[in-house]
Amino acid sequence: MKTPLTLDLEKTLYAYWEDLGAVAVEEVTMPADRGIVDTLVMQPGDPLTWRCFELKVTKSDFHSSAKLSFIGDYNYFVLPLTLYQQVADEIPAGIGVMTYQAFDPAAIKAATVPITVPSQLTISRPPRRQALQVPQTALLERFIASLNREVQKAKQVDKGLSHFSDEQLLAEIKRRSDQYRVYDPESNLYDRVMGGVEGTAVSTLQAEVDALAEELALLRQPS
Repeated sequence: MKTPLTLDLEKTLYAYWEDLGAVAVEEVTMPADRGIVDTLVMQPGDPLTWRCFELKVTKSDFHSSAKLSFIGDYNYFVLPLTLYQQVADEIPAGIGVMTYQAFDPAAIKAATVPITVPSQLTISRPPRRQALQVPQTALLERFIASLNREVQKAKQVDKGLSHFSDEQLLAEIKRRSDQYRVYDPESNLYDRVMGGVEGTAVSTLQAEVDALAEELALLRQPS
């Protein structure tokens, strides 16, 4: 589960590079067991330029044993400014750093133009170009596959539950049965769903009863 700070970093990073005409996608699995890139950016050109980003929000996160997938032409850490100040001496030569500083809420509120990102990013250490560490064809295939994954996720959100079968919905309700709270039915998915179904059924039946009663009253009127 991503923290709110990580999500803010991602949103700002996407906006930063998209403003420069690049395309970004998150969590791209690399070929040849080279790990997963947190964010991969492709810049159009001849040749294409590939930038890899590892997002870290805490010192323990920075020191994690997870593999760093710095396989691009240019590679960066994206860090809160305070974290960068703590770990600057540990960053390998050639790896760039983009530092994150959140906007002041009062400044956002007072802004006269729309603020679409929660923060600003600054290149505090420029990266050094290196040879691409994986074949570009394989990298492009992984990039497109990750973009397609995000498109499918967006389509699912747009369609809501309509694209799930009855069996899939029932299986999900059963999966959550171990979380059932006897004394708090409002927090249970099953009770909320059934409450809505029963409410709809009662409303429908009541409408039918009202219509029949109206017809009966008309029939009883003297001719």
